[in-house]
Amino acid sequence: MADTRETPVIKQELELRRGVLVLAVLSQLRDSQYGYSLRQALAERGMPIEEGTLYPLLRRLEAQGLLASEWRIEDGPPRRYYKLNNAGEAMLAELTGIWNALTATMAGLLEEGK
Repeated sequence: MADTRETPVIKQELELRRGVLVLAVLSQLRDSQYGYSLRQALAERGMPIEEGTLYPLLRRLEAQGLLASEWRIEDGPPRRYYKLNNAGEAMLAELTGIWNALTATMAGLLEEGK
């Protein structure tokens, strides 16, 4: 079913989502997950993400020292599993605090306009 909202609204929604992807991904990596399972977990919670966005983001977060990864061979092909390391846990906590403050500020700003 096609999205019937106007294109400018869709573009702005994508911009808002893009801004919170790091926090969304980090929030789901407290336990080890591979890319496809992570995509499913995010989509089930209302935050779909394309493969072409997710995998470069995972590599970037790992390069920044926030994730640990390992290859596993279980029931199927080898998969790279990602999990927060100590620095990733600290970053998630820090970003969560920032997010909570930001959403409280935005709630206040949006209420003022009513």
